[in-house]
Amino acid sequence: MTNKKRNTILFFILALGLILMFFVSISLGSVNIPFQDVYTSLTGGEASKSTWEYIIINYRLPKAITAVLVGTGLSISGLLMQTLFRNPLAGPYVLGLSSGASLGVAFVILGAGFLPSFLKFIILSSYGIVLASTLGSTLVLLLVLLVSQKLRDTMAILIVGLMFGSFTTAIVSVLTYFSTAEQLQKFTFWSLGNLGNLSWESICVLAFSVCFGLVLSAGSIKPLNALLLGENYAKSMGLNLNKARLIIIFATSILSGSITAFAGPIAFIGLAVPHIAKLIFQTSNHTVLYWSTLLFGSIIVLFCDVVSQMPGFDVTLPINAITSIIGAPVVIWLLVRKRNFQ
Repeated sequence: MTNKKRNTILFFILALGLILMFFVSISLGSVNIPFQDVYTSLTGGEASKSTWEYIIINYRLPKAITAVLVGTGLSISGLLMQTLFRNPLAGPYVLGLSSGASLGVAFVILGAGFLPSFLKFIILSSYGIVLASTLGSTLVLLLVLLVSQKLRDTMAILIVGLMFGSFTTAIVSVLTYFSTAEQLQKFTFWSLGNLGNLSWESICVLAFSVCFGLVLSAGSIKPLNALLLGENYAKSMGLNLNKARLIIIFATSILSGSITAFAGPIAFIGLAVPHIAKLIFQTSNHTVLYWSTLLFGSIIVLFCDVVSQMPGFDVTLPINAITSIIGAPVVIWLLVRKRNFQ
């Protein structure tokens, strides 16, 4: 079987898997809703019970869409960073954006005790936390972009990003030390990640940001392929390295920054999904990896969301814990399996 035919079959399977997992994610939860009622509600009809329709349209559908956006954005961000820095351990948060977002949220949640009561109510709202997270990640992005203009070495930018991350994490640690148990609990819940509780307005903003980042990423496919053989080779092919590097960093920042602002810092996906795509498709061509990573990321986050909902129970587990518990063994198994077949 040729690689092209094999890839076509794999993409077809992934597309079906994404559609199936999307409907499964909407169907399962603490309240059992028949698949027929789910299909009827999504196609504009009326479900057997009005409460089922309300749950599907106002809770489960937004959550499933958020899972798809989070999966695509973080997985593509990880692919961009791993190729740019030529480091398999690089992820979407390697530039310190997650730490910057955490710092913004920490100032709001952990520093709320120093604010007047009328300001505390506004700032501690969901929109206030999103705004603080966005401002924190944007500040770190601007600092990284400013430093990247002064540095020619890509690895130096990676080190700078890690240093910014360490610096902001240290400030968050100081804030947590002086915080109350209630403030710490709220900040901990945010750091565990959450795909639910987003309004349709918030989802529209998140979708616009993710789509914009994905378009920038798609436009960087050729530069990414050139960077696989090293920066000197990419320059010899006529690639404007500084411009390509800035676009890749900016695209990653938009994707990971917006997702962190609305859903919290979701672990594992950006680091592991690109490796899963490479192991399954057995290629380093970013034309293939871009779409395969995008599909794998959506499917995995939807699956983790289904597991975290604990179908049939009232308990919802943290999405951050599920992504790592399920994802890490899968990557280890794929690596071992690949080694055994070599």
